[in-house]
Amino acid sequence: MNLKMVEINKPAEINFILGQSHFIKTVEDVYEAVIQAVPGVKFGVAFCEASGPRLVRWTGNDQGMIELAQNNAMQIASGHSFIVFLKNAFPVNVLNSLKMVPEVCRIFCATANPTQVIIAESEMGRAILGVVDGEPPLGIESEKDINQRKEFLRKIGYKQ
Repeated sequence: MNLKMVEINKPAEINFILGQSHFIKTVEDVYEAVIQAVPGVKFGVAFCEASGPRLVRWTGNDQGMIELAQNNAMQIASGHSFIVFLKNAFPVNVLNSLKMVPEVCRIFCATANPTQVIIAESEMGRAILGVVDGEPPLGIESEKDINQRKEFLRKIGYKQ
């Protein structure tokens, strides 16, 4: 077995969700879950098929997000993995909907941070072992940091 690190390639402001599923139906069900969760969302989905023709299946409603999903899925190349790139939405807006998709087994991450995907490769194929999401903490938040966090959440409409 070999271990590899795959960098997620995307613009800094773009959020994505990386997960694992178990069926080709994932592509259409993830599309429906995302489109129903957030009006006006722009997104692209790619799913790595693990048997049969073993294609990267894809869908979405924004060509740029679709291309990001396709390109990153080909780099990850791990069977039954899927990746969703989002514009005009945060992952928190769609995560519960995605978790309710019957084929979705797990979510590895949902972030806009620089991310590395840890891949194990064997003679049979590839598997996602986990992700490195962003950087390690530099310290404990202060009272000033707490106030900034609370102000930010209210500014973007997630708290009142």
